[in-house]
Amino acid sequence: MSAPILTLSGITKSFPGVRALDGVDFQLFPGEVHALLGENGAGKSTLIKVLTGIYRRDGGEMQLAGRTIDPKSGREAQDLGISTVYQEVNLVPTLTVTENLTLERQPRRFGFINWGAARRHAQEMLKPLGLDIDVSRPLGSYSIAIQQLVAIARALDGEVKVLILDEPTASLDAREVAVLFDVLRGLKARGIAIVFVTHFLDQVYAISDRITVLRNGKQVGSHLAANLPRLDLVSLMLGKAAEALPHIARDEKAPGAREPVIEADNIGKKHMLEDVSLSAARGEIVGLAGLLGSGRSETIKLIFGADSADRGSIKLHGVPMAIRNPRQGIRLGMAFCPEDRKHEGIVAELSVRENIILALQAKRGWRKRIRRAEQDRFASEMILALGIRTPDAEKPVGQLSGGNQQKVILARWLITQPQLLLLDEPTRGIDVGAHAEIMGLIRRLCDDGMAMVMVSSELEEITAVADRVVVLRDRHKVAELTRTEVSQPAIIEAIAQ
Repeated sequence: MSAPILTLSGITKSFPGVRALDGVDFQLFPGEVHALLGENGAGKSTLIKVLTGIYRRDGGEMQLAGRTIDPKSGREAQDLGISTVYQEVNLVPTLTVTENLTLERQPRRFGFINWGAARRHAQEMLKPLGLDIDVSRPLGSYSIAIQQLVAIARALDGEVKVLILDEPTASLDAREVAVLFDVLRGLKARGIAIVFVTHFLDQVYAISDRITVLRNGKQVGSHLAANLPRLDLVSLMLGKAAEALPHIARDEKAPGAREPVIEADNIGKKHMLEDVSLSAARGEIVGLAGLLGSGRSETIKLIFGADSADRGSIKLHGVPMAIRNPRQGIRLGMAFCPEDRKHEGIVAELSVRENIILALQAKRGWRKRIRRAEQDRFASEMILALGIRTPDAEKPVGQLSGGNQQKVILARWLITQPQLLLLDEPTRGIDVGAHAEIMGLIRRLCDDGMAMVMVSSELEEITAVADRVVVLRDRHKVAELTRTEVSQPAIIEAIAQ
């Protein structure tokens, strides 16, 4: 193997209270696709931003083609030969393809832009990618896949040594992914080194030569893709070896057959989720497990109506329902606690009382206002029932701890008396004590007969409470574990299969 084109040694980066990168080493060779993997918070984005000059590193050394580098901006990194294409195409859809490809680089003649030369240059830039399109059309008139290739063509304009692709396939279908991978193979043949960030394991093994895994800001493994079994890769990402985990025997006596509250049959949406089926009955918790990007959150958003499915069907108590928006989901007896508590859950400036009554007010409609005395009663009952630690119901919810904010969101939904509770990472970002309280509350609600679908990235958490577990990988359902099959090793093996 030739000498590495890029070497990172002992890279560190800290933010207040967080060590985002902790002595990371990374090597990239010419003409290879190197997958950079890790769950949320692993340090992938921070490492890319350090490499491209968006963040200044605190320690360590970076070398490009044998020279020590220290880029202080994205433009300086580009001048060195390091280009990045992000998941969200950062071009201008209302401008033409030519204008996007030559923006700030237009050829000029007598002080004016030479549009003829610009169009010819744009066509030449697209040729190596096998793209023959009308460069005078607006970029936004083309598919996301074409826009992604145009972004890559712009990134390759100049003496590019390293191309970083951050989740380039997140919005592409299988056919479009195949086209992109053909392009990447052509770039490899030209000697360009590619860093490929993704959450899709099938794609990692389809295109990558080597794999580096980050976890909690540290590099925990770097291997040839051909020498790294999927099970070992998943174990590296999760920090758990399947064979080392205890298999806890579960009660073989499953609850008697009950009518499902929810039945989702092959629901899906283009670029988001591929034909997932699941059901949940009264008094049953169905877990959704998988790596980041597997389709866990997308599944419950489609069920609730936060996103609109374009295929499949949903039944509530055996009756077909077309759920097109969250208001409809609420009125049908659904409740949804989102993963992003601060941005999609609480309204930080409003009081605890006001946050608690939001969903019930939406369910009744704004013409049937909840009287203040009723609001006070609901708030007092929920503060007492859930043990919400607040001096009074008028305190702004944004001033409470994460665990108490999560309880306020649960209280909001419980007063609507839902039949189905959809939980997305209900204990993320809360302390140990609040974690135990919320998990205890989830168990009590289940014992009282509520049906639940719960997303969790914590294997211990999902195996502790779930009656069944649906395992997702790369936007597909790959397994469904029954009560006696549910265990941490079984989930890891299903993800890796």
